[in-house]
Formats: sequence, structure tokens, C-alpha cells
Amino acid sequence: MQIDIKTQGIEPVRPAYDHLVRRLGPRKLPNRYQEATYDLQDEATFHYLPLWDEGRQIFDPGRTAVAMADWYDLLDPRQYYYGSWTLARARQQEHTEHAFAFAEEQGAFAGLDGEAVAALTRYLLPFRHVEYGANLNNCYLTAYGYGAAFTNAAMFATVDRLAMAQYLSRIGLLLDGGSAAALDEAKAHWMDAPEWQPLRRLMEELLVVEDWFELFVAQDVVLDGLMYPLVYGEFDTRLATATGPVLTLLTAFMREWAREHGRWTGAVTKRAVAESPHNATLIGGWLDRWHPPCHDTLATLTRAAFGDRAAAMMTAADDAFNHHARQRFGLAPTAHSTTPGDRP
Repeated sequence: MQIDIKTQGIEPVRPAYDHLVRRLGPRKLPNRYQEATYDLQDEATFHYLPLWDEGRQIFDPGRTAVAMADWYDLLDPRQYYYGSWTLARARQQEHTEHAFAFAEEQGAFAGLDGEAVAALTRYLLPFRHVEYGANLNNCYLTAYGYGAAFTNAAMFATVDRLAMAQYLSRIGLLLDGGSAAALDEAKAHWMDAPEWQPLRRLMEELLVVEDWFELFVAQDVVLDGLMYPLVYGEFDTRLATATGPVLTLLTAFMREWAREHGRWTGAVTKRAVAESPHNATLIGGWLDRWHPPCHDTLATLTRAAFGDRAAAMMTAADDAFNHHARQRFGLAPTAHSTTPGDRP
């Protein structure tokens, strides 16, 4: 008896849901990112108006002065949806956990002298409070932003910022053997040390910025664009003579995250600027508005930590910001700030 096994291909009646067919055409299969992003923003049938913001809908594009014909043009070049983001972060967390396990097993910080421990406690650990403030700001972007293409990525950034605050806390626990004394001391510096008060004040001002796209520019584009190369580049290089490669290993996630995060913030800002002259003027104004206070707060801290070397470090941070941010947006570069203490 002979049995012939045959295969038969079955063409689907349609390749995707109707809203994806309308966007992509009847013959194009959407990828997972497109399926998890396009047209997920609630736009109707809200049942009630928000009591805290009468005159607007719960989800309302009018909460920013930026205008887009299609908010789904603000796509994430990383194409993160929940599945791809969790897989990427799981791999990164595994590497980071190995680094912390190595540091703990080898007692990597046990031999640090008091001056090195004091420097890390005073000039690195308080950044965990900055990260928590950034967590709240990105949570605001998620809540009040418009279009799932933007708010999904903002939510991922929200969780990432909390993770980095926790990593910095764990570095503090390694410094003092788990007693949390270093974290308490770092919090005291954050609350009372003169060099930290401008940055603390800036973070509080960002918490009350109402226009969510302006907050995105101020926090994720300007402050992060200056802070990450400075803290996890220049600061790390200067402290490496005392800590060796261990601190670099423990903060590797921050550097990798900043490069990746910059791809998203750069793509979103560039697309919004290209949408219209109105957007270009608005966003360029926000960059000019927030660059001086962000620069000055970080310059104050850098001077306290590194003295005469601070000016060169801040110039390098500004040059990196202008090269990687404003030039990509087609906007004129921002001059280095010369007015410490100014605020928008």
C-alpha cells in the first residue's frame, strides 16, 4: 500500500487587521512591532471628561503645543514592543547581574581608600535620585502623551530609569558591605550639599512642566544628552584610577542604555521637527530654553568634583550634545552657557 503525503499552501483571506491594512496596504504583512503599535491610542467613547482638566478629553493631543498630522509617525527605530523590550532587557540584566556577583564575591570595593569611597558616595550615588525623578517624568509622558508609538516607548523608559536607580543603590550597598550607610550619606548630600542643589531644583522644576513634549525635550533630550556622557564617561574615567575596571563593569548598562535611548529620542525629535516650521520653531525654542539650566547645574556639580578640569569636561559634554542631538535635528547648535543659576 502506498501513501502519498502532499502539502498544500493556504492563502489567508486577509494579511492583517483592517486598521493595519488601511495603513500598510492589502498585501503587506505587518511585523510584530507594527501590530503592537499602530492605532492603539484610544480616540473615542471615553464616557466622561477628566474632572482635573475640564475642556479636554482623557486622551487629548492638545496637551502639547506640538502638532502632528499622524502621531504614529513618531516611531521607535528600535521597534520595541513589550516582547522585544523584555527580551533585550533580560539579556542586559543577565550581564549586569554577573558583574555585580563578581564584584561582591571578589570584594572589589573592599580595598578602596576612604577618599575613593567618599568620592563615589558624594558624586555618583546621588544620581539615583535623579533617575527616580526621570522615572516620574517619563511616567508623565506615558500618561499624558499621545499615540502608542510614543507612549509605549516612554513607558519602557519609565521602567528603565527605575532599574538604573536600583543599580546605583546596589553600588552603594557594595561600598559599605550592605549596611546602607553610604546610601544614607548620599541622600544627605542630595538634600543638603551645595553642589547638588541646582540639579535637585532642576529636577523639581521638570516635575511640573505641563506640556509633555516640552518635558520630553527637557528631560530625555537635553538633560540626558548632557548627563550620561558626563557621568558615565568623564566621571567614570576620572574615578577609574581608584576603582579600577569594576565601576565601569557595574555601570555598563547605563552607557549601553544611553546610546540606545538616544536613538529613540533623536528619531522622535527629528521627525517632529520635520513635520512643520511650527514644530521646528517650538522645539528649537525648548532646546534653547532648557540647555542653559541643564548645563549650569551639571557644571556646578562637575566643578565641585573635579575642580579645574571641569571646564574641559563640560565643553566635551556640550560638543557631544550638539553633534549627536541638534545637528541631527537640522537646528543650530547651542552655545555653551555663561549664566549659571538662570532658570526658564
